[in-house]
Amino acid sequence: MSDRKFAIVDLETTGGRAGRDRITEVAIVIHDGEKILDKFESLVNPERAIPYNITRITGINDSMVADAPKFYEIAKKIVQMTEGAIFVAHNVRFDYSFLRAEFEALGFTFSRKQLCTVKMSRRAFPQIIGGYSLGNLIREFEIKVDARHRAMADTLATVDVFERIVKLNGGTDFTDMLKHGIKEAKLPEGITHEFVNSLPDETGVYYFHNEEGDVVYVGKSIHIRRRVFEHFRSVSHKASKMERHVRDITYEITGSELISLLHESHEIERIQPIINKAQRGRKNPTGIISYENQAGYICFKEAKLTAKTKGRSDIIATFDKPSLASIAMYRLKAEYGLCGCLMEGKSGEKSCLFQQIGKCPGAGVSLESIEEYNERAEEARKTLSAPYDFDCLILDTGRNEYEIGVVLVEDGEYKGYGYANTTDAQSIDALKDVIKPKPNNSNIPGIIRNFISGNKHKKLIRLDKQGE
Repeated sequence: MSDRKFAIVDLETTGGRAGRDRITEVAIVIHDGEKILDKFESLVNPERAIPYNITRITGINDSMVADAPKFYEIAKKIVQMTEGAIFVAHNVRFDYSFLRAEFEALGFTFSRKQLCTVKMSRRAFPQIIGGYSLGNLIREFEIKVDARHRAMADTLATVDVFERIVKLNGGTDFTDMLKHGIKEAKLPEGITHEFVNSLPDETGVYYFHNEEGDVVYVGKSIHIRRRVFEHFRSVSHKASKMERHVRDITYEITGSELISLLHESHEIERIQPIINKAQRGRKNPTGIISYENQAGYICFKEAKLTAKTKGRSDIIATFDKPSLASIAMYRLKAEYGLCGCLMEGKSGEKSCLFQQIGKCPGAGVSLESIEEYNERAEEARKTLSAPYDFDCLILDTGRNEYEIGVVLVEDGEYKGYGYANTTDAQSIDALKDVIKPKPNNSNIPGIIRNFISGNKHKKLIRLDKQGE
């Protein structure tokens, strides 16, 4: 492995968002896969105040960086050390995105092939319990660390992890890992493998631009880089259209899967990208309609919605997928004791499964009065037609370890989303304060309901239960 060079890097910063926050310390260890070849470390003057909560974690304060070099003064050194090297870091997206942003501010494009020791550790040490954070690996392997959350100390800990992985794999050649997922992709003109490989494998929204810079497609994924590869490996009509039109790719990290879904929906509604419009135009969502049968019982039925039927007044809910409509129908039967026969338009034939197990009084075979049954059915109809089941704050993953994503539903309406510092997670007012208002559209209620029902959120705060 002596022909390979690895730049193992760790940064300390004023916060978790590249382009907004700045670097306060950088450490680089050059490694050939067998031994350390060179080292570099420096405090960096971020040209702004360091937040107290960051100082509490890193120990780096304003006075320590007051006389330190500014980033542009060490930029050349960083370029020289990492030139021709594979960029390695623990959670590589974080460190790499900060360096890219700093170099972009100087008018320089910083591009390196990357390896993430978090992902490599998951493959190499599947037996580890408690996660693959650097702190957990330090405890697991009893790695000696002089100053945790300082750049060089954390870099040397990452070196230790990296060497363990290399040793475990017998000095593995990383070529296949670096090219994984792109060798079969047919990329558009001007989009290189190196560029696609530099995209983050994180949760967020990505944009495909044409030659004029216009957005032609908006997508979301919990693995942006991997999803982009999939687009260009496909042999579909959409993939062919992307290959002809796409000339640039940008992205926005959301951290939260829910926020990525919401932001994608907002952006498609706002931009109306041509490839999204063509794709959406071929979809027929499923609706649930409500009507009274000849006997006078309120019934519900799933129905395919077309351009001609979307304006029907008896449609009380719409879903992007038939399976979601079926789940909603089942919930109505289970929660309100509604008759399966009436839900399927088969009244009078035989008792439904729910009656057989004692959860339906038997309206479908005239064992329950119209008035009693319709009272429950009307409540079910109101619930289904209402955008949300209750007001709440939904807490989800943030863009870094210091923040959480927050989505607000209040007064029966979706209000928007934002990001809060983890220290504010106990205060409802503080969580509400970070919310940035966002517009509603017809897809938003389904996105939020499905996310909540899937229990993917970290925490849900019922606002209607506060003070009880």
